[in-house]
Amino acid sequence: MDAGRREMMAMVAIGGAGIAGALSGGEAQAAAATVPAKVVHHVFFWLNDPASIKDRDRLIAGLRTLAAIPVIRALHIGVPADTEARDVVDGSWQVSELMFFDNVADQKAYQDHPIHKAFVAECEKLWRKVVVYDTLRV
Repeated sequence: MDAGRREMMAMVAIGGAGIAGALSGGEAQAAAATVPAKVVHHVFFWLNDPASIKDRDRLIAGLRTLAAIPVIRALHIGVPADTEARDVVDGSWQVSELMFFDNVADQKAYQDHPIHKAFVAECEKLWRKVVVYDTLRV
């Protein structure tokens, strides 16, 4: 394979990985199923001003910066889906992030990473509550 073709194939592979991290809905679920990560980090944010689209979009923009942290295998950012109202569905939050890591050490490295610390410093004034669910694949 010549150098140009190898370079193009590498760009396609890198682009595909980036697309997998940016998918939503069923596509994100399918992409997540292919991520061999063992640790899932799911965070829910309640904004100080739940009706503010500007604040929601600022938080989403901040969350997108986290994708540059190398230990994150996949990242999904979401808002509550307009699904059937049921007693078991909590749609009271405004934004969530779902991340996949290979192991607990990588999740800790993410917590300590300067990009994550900058995100918190910049965006923490937007939220009134945060709930985190960390799970280990069994």
